[in-house]
Amino acid sequence: MSDQVTSADLLKSDSKSDLWESIDRLHAWLNANRAHDGADELLLRVLKLSEEVGEVAQAVIGATGQNPRKGTSHSWEDVQAELCDVVITALVALRTLTPEAREVFTAHLAGVRARSLGSSS
Repeated sequence: MSDQVTSADLLKSDSKSDLWESIDRLHAWLNANRAHDGADELLLRVLKLSEEVGEVAQAVIGATGQNPRKGTSHSWEDVQAELCDVVITALVALRTLTPEAREVFTAHLAGVRARSLGSSS
């Protein structure tokens, strides 16, 4: 039996599965199907984030009809989906950087919350 994670394996989890379980599974799937190792792999996963942010910009431009040649080519639901892709890509990149991604993110969010919302958070 192979330890390789397939796309079908990713779809097996139910919709109530934990965010971090999904991130771990996506990370494992990407690792099983990667073309590069080491620092190159990390760099490429971080660069993927820039690609996804560009897709958000493209969707916003399309939703607002800012390109006269294309008109309104996207919906605000498209923007939502692209923003979700940014979040997922960022979390997978964080997981690539550290196996303690959940803890790192939780601690960072607590710091941002404390700085932004003060002690009432």
